[in-house]
This record gives sequence, C-alpha cells and structure tokens, in this order.
Amino acid sequence: MARPRKTAIKLAPPPDQEPGDHTAKHRRVFEYLHASIQSGALKVGDRLPSEAELGKLFDASRITVAKAVLDLQRMGLVTRRPGAGTHVLAQHHAAGRTFGLLIPELGLTEIFEPICHGMMRSPFARPDALLWGNASTSVRESAKEAEQMVNSFIVQKVSGVFFAPLELTGEKDVANRRVARIMERAQIPFVLLDRCYMPFPERSAHDLVGVDNRRAGYLATAHLLGLGVRRVAFLGEANAANTVDARICGFHEALRTFKISPEQDPAWRGSPQDEAFVRRLLDTLRPEGIVCANDLTAARLMQTLMSLGVRIPEEIRIVGMDDVKYASLLPVPLTTIHQDCAGIGSVAMATMLDRLEHPELPVRDVLVPTRLVVRRSCGAYLGQEGVVAEI
Repeated sequence: MARPRKTAIKLAPPPDQEPGDHTAKHRRVFEYLHASIQSGALKVGDRLPSEAELGKLFDASRITVAKAVLDLQRMGLVTRRPGAGTHVLAQHHAAGRTFGLLIPELGLTEIFEPICHGMMRSPFARPDALLWGNASTSVRESAKEAEQMVNSFIVQKVSGVFFAPLELTGEKDVANRRVARIMERAQIPFVLLDRCYMPFPERSAHDLVGVDNRRAGYLATAHLLGLGVRRVAFLGEANAANTVDARICGFHEALRTFKISPEQDPAWRGSPQDEAFVRRLLDTLRPEGIVCANDLTAARLMQTLMSLGVRIPEEIRIVGMDDVKYASLLPVPLTTIHQDCAGIGSVAMATMLDRLEHPELPVRDVLVPTRLVVRRSCGAYLGQEGVVAEI
C-alpha cells in the first residue's frame, strides 16, 4: 500500500471555461480532480492541494471546493483526516457501486432531504456511494442544472440514478423528458422518486417509489367530510407535479362516496400567497374546508387566510399532505397525511439494486404506506381513546 504523502501534489491549471459553459463551479472542481485520479496524475497516497489552494486555482469558495471533495470521498476515491489533509485511496477501497442523486429541487422541497438520508442509512446501500447533485435556489436554475448533473453522472460512470422530476415550471415536461432521454440513451438505469415525469395517469417505463397519492387525496378529503364539512375545495399550485393530479382524483372520489355534487369544479390551481386569488376562491366556493396539495401550500394558505381575518378552524378547516417537520409548529397545527420519507429512501435503494440484479423484471410502482395525522387545523382532535372528536 502506498504511503500517504505529507506534501500536496501540484496540479496543472484547469482549462479555461468555454464561453456559454454554465457548469457549476463545484462540478468543475470535482470533474477536474476525478479526471486527475483516473488518469494517474494523482496517484494512490498523493495528497490533494488544500481547499484554499483549490479555491484559488478555480476562483471558488472553500465551501464549493469542500462539496467537490466530499463527492470524491463518497465515491471512496479519497480519504480526509483532520490535520493530515485529503489523500487518494487505492481503487479496492471503492468496491461498491456509485449512484447519482438527480434531485433538482433538493434545496427547495422539504421531503427530499429525508428521502436522501433514508437512502444513506439503508442497510442495502453499503458499501455503495451516493453522489449528491446541486441544491438549487430557484426553479429556473433547477431546470438548467438537471441536464448538467445527468451529463456529469454519465462521465462518472454511475451504476444508476435516482431521479425526482422537476415541477412548478411550465417547462417541466420538456425538461424532464429531455433528462430521461439522456439517461435512456446512455443506458443508465434510473428509479423515479415520489413522482413520474409523464402526465397523470400516463406512466413511464421506469420504476417509481413513492406513496399512493390518489388514496392520500381520498383520505384527506374523507376526513373533512366525515367531520360534517359539505362545501370543500382543493388547492394546488399551477404546474405542480403529477402527484397533485392523482390527489385531485382521490379528492373527487371522496366527494362521490359522500354523495357531494358541487355546482362547479372545487379543485383550483393558483398561488396560496396571492390574496386576490384566495379571496376569489372564498367568494366563489364559500368553502368550509380546504384540502391542500401539500403542507407548503397549506402553510402559505393559512398565512393568507389569517391576514384576511379568517379563523382556522372555526371558519375554514385545512388539511395538508406530507407531514413535513414544521407542520406541527404552524400557528394552527396542521392536520396532514404523513408519508415515511426515510422509508421511501430505503425502499428506493432496494428497488435500484433489485433492478440492477434483475433487469428483466416488469416496471413497478413501489408504494410506501401513509397515515392521517390529526391536529387542530381540521377542527378535530384525537381523544384519549384515539377517537376523532369535534372541537
């Protein structure tokens, strides 16, 4: 085994970035170091330049450089020791597979971080490595970076990709299909997280791990109807993922089950932060309860209703979906459908490994169970015997 070097290897300057090349800096740092290791410019035991030196070389912050080095560490290509620096490992230390996490909304949507942690903690994952993509700060950036990430994963020869299709932009369908085609042409297996990229109820030819969104929509709506609510609305953002379409289907099924026949469509799309839009919904439908497509929509709607002087749950009852970590901390604790995000991550890893071992298996939807969590926003509470009761 090569003895670690105490002094860092001097690397040749990276090539200038081509005009029009918008590759994120941490990807440029990663790809340069990765290529240096693969070509032998950085040998086993060699010490990498410090984060400060790499930052100067690439005109990048230390945080950006650290993110690139962390990706190399997750692949098992380098090891980091406090006070000793970062050194190249022998190839046999990277015996497991490497998977890419193509989640353009990782920094924008609450559910994906616990899903990713569920993958990392999965007993199926070891000694496999996960490469995290960029955490974008806007939907527009997410669409652009998704293609950059998938092309980077191809260069790194990942064994598979976990893909959470983009939402909340009018370009989502085109962008998602383009990314899917890139992976299909490269023959990289991918497992869809939470949602399909095809319009509901169409289905792609790839495994999907998530929850039964149609049933979730039904349960949330049936809960309000079971409490005596008769004028109920559904609210979701425009250009949301097709999971919202499935939840709307469940919403309408619950209305039919309870023999509720609204005079006009009670499922609305728009921003819960748009006060004029919310006023129009209230004036048109006069809802006693609102089922929200997710907890973020519910939280924003709650804020708007309270600014309009609407009391929750006395005047309007609200139910969300997902049970994100702040749901119980809202001004009125939110009744919601809980989904086991860590469980989705663990099952997704098992599904990916199963697909690699048995590529001939039929395409599957693997659905993790959900449950209703009752809090004050719906106008009910769980008594000591676990029975839902009116406030």
